[in-house]
Amino acid sequence: MLSRSCLKAVIVGLALVLSGCASLPDDLPMPAQSFAQAPRSDGSLAGVESALSGRLPPGNSGFHLLDSNEQGLRWRLALIDSARHSLDLQYYVWWGDESGDLLLKRIVDAADRGVRVRLILDDLSTMLEDETHPRLRDVPSAVIDSHPNIQVRLFNPWHNRAITGRVLESFERLERINHRMHNKLLIADNRATIIGGRNVGNEYFGMSPTFNFRDLDVLGVGPVARQASAVFDRFWNSSWVLETEVLGIRVPPGELQRHRNRLLAELADAEVLSRFSTVPQDWRDGLSLLPSRMHIGASRVHTDTPDDGVVSHHMPQAMRDFFASAQKEILITNAYVIPDENWLQQISDQVQDGVRVRMLTNSLASHDVPAVNSHYKAWRKRLLQAGLQLHELRHDAALQSRLADTAPNRGKFVGLHVKAAVVDQHRVFIGSMNLDPRSQNINSEMGVVIKSTSLGAELAEMMERDMGPENAWRVRLNPAGDIRWEALDKVRTRQPARSFWQRIEDIVFMAFPRDLY
Repeated sequence: MLSRSCLKAVIVGLALVLSGCASLPDDLPMPAQSFAQAPRSDGSLAGVESALSGRLPPGNSGFHLLDSNEQGLRWRLALIDSARHSLDLQYYVWWGDESGDLLLKRIVDAADRGVRVRLILDDLSTMLEDETHPRLRDVPSAVIDSHPNIQVRLFNPWHNRAITGRVLESFERLERINHRMHNKLLIADNRATIIGGRNVGNEYFGMSPTFNFRDLDVLGVGPVARQASAVFDRFWNSSWVLETEVLGIRVPPGELQRHRNRLLAELADAEVLSRFSTVPQDWRDGLSLLPSRMHIGASRVHTDTPDDGVVSHHMPQAMRDFFASAQKEILITNAYVIPDENWLQQISDQVQDGVRVRMLTNSLASHDVPAVNSHYKAWRKRLLQAGLQLHELRHDAALQSRLADTAPNRGKFVGLHVKAAVVDQHRVFIGSMNLDPRSQNINSEMGVVIKSTSLGAELAEMMERDMGPENAWRVRLNPAGDIRWEALDKVRTRQPARSFWQRIEDIVFMAFPRDLY
């Protein structure tokens, strides 16, 4: 969030005005257009789609929920290792920690065997390994871009690559800099795709000693992959996305090989990856079982679009339409919730019409972004008065050991990062969109809506499990109209928190504008 260090930024920015700093011109050249390769008939992933074809009505795909963080990482590795022709990846965050390095190493391995790789990264959290920042532990985009089979492009890139220059640029171009690409997408051979909430980093794959997320993706095989490719191509060829080369980032000769050597040395010593191989694997046995385990359904991939000079926000209406289609029940799991009057009224009207609405979000105790809770908490009572059944994740949820942590790792607490919903147990949404102002009005977001009774039933069961008292607090109003939190034999009369400092943060961030979050 751009507001967290405002005072420091002002001081540094003023210093830069006095000292001056070089930046690139605004009219940088657009990269050449390219598009997803048509799916070919050879390769393991083509075999999976072929095996599914007898079960697929026209336009339908197969879907498999990636419920645990370990599954989320394993299936990404499986698609990367199994790709024969192309890999397209689009991510908001790609940390240079152990899991990020492992995936990056396997992508380079795929490129070595001739796979065409295209990678879009948001430039907000991507500190490039260039002459200005020689050893920051983030994705060294320019280095891997030097591989002949890998192309890297950055969404809404900083024109000034120095950290101090970025601070000044955030003042000069605040409105544009504030637009970030929050999408999370992987497509292999235009046959298989992973769409959902997980970024790339240890906390998304259960490997952080601090905390790990409860998160969710869906693996899709079939036409849904081509729908996802259309989203990727829209971003890849937009004016918001630039090549690292035109940004003036220089890669010394031989740096790619030096980076490979660093990756190998770091991965060899990575205890958190003890359950994962650092070299590509043969996934054919697992892939052969996949078709029989997949749910069949019709899909539509929704996205905001990076148009000339603006990000056009189509996702809010798509979500309103999705919720409005409910006749009996809406189940929502969403990590970052700051409602508005329109959404509250829609939910209230649906409850009045007999629709049961249940929602799980973060408690203050499970939050990794306390500023969101600072603004969400003002809506708790109104949500309850509207008839919504509200649950908040416990930081000590029982699901942590099975879904959030990946052995042998253990986080100090668990947080929620899922963005999913089920309507009437037959229509499913899984994607990147939070129910907050930033997702509504600032970031680009995406997600897939799937019509499938069996998939809806499975996801609904998972969501109800996560709302259970061993995993979440049930938030209620007592007879006097005061809020209380209930779980098993525990009752709290003020919001659960991990520490006194969290409660201080919760108060401080109330002073910041809600529309930033």
